Amino acid sequence: MKHEIIIAGFGGQGVLSMGKILAYAALMEGKEVTWMPAYGPEQRGGTANVTVIVSDEPISSPILSSYDTAIVLNQPSLDKFEEKVKPGGDIIYDSLSIINPPTRTDINIYSIPAMETAAAYNLMKCFNMLVLGGLLKIHPLAQTETLMNALKKSLPKRHWNLLPTNEKGIVKGMEIVEKVYSCEMQ
Repeated sequence: MKHEIIIAGFGGQGVLSMGKILAYAALMEGKEVTWMPAYGPEQRGGTANVTVIVSDEPISSPILSSYDTAIVLNQPSLDKFEEKVKPGGDIIYDSLSIINPPTRTDINIYSIPAMETAAAYNLMKCFNMLVLGGLLKIHPLAQTETLMNALKKSLPKRHWNLLPTNEKGIVKGMEIVEKVYSCEMQ
């Protein structure tokens, strides 16, 4: 198994953290992992993306030009990465942040109302965990328990009080992700 993922959005959405926590959890489960962040000069509000590769075999290079899955959290990210998803791959997008949804018919398209759900359930601090939960529902690359251990190791001790809220976000994300289009319908 080898899964190549790009997670993209604005700075401040937890894009880099999401990739780091996923990579750390997969590493804790004995998988081979790469995590390669890229972001603009702005700390918040600029563009950010991270490439994560999870594999059972050694990974030859962290540099990718196409992806099995693209998680896009804003329109500019969708516009940039939609064409870079491999045929038969997946796009997961936040339904509130995307004006023009994906149009390709050779990939699977999933919508997750992460921002809307985060606001409705008072989970704004774990918006990215809702999205990560959606990914793990579609591709169980790591167990929820391992993911929570990775999150605990990643968070400073002063934020451990947020762990139950983050776990709630992961579980809720698994519940709300929805397939919009399947390339198998062709």
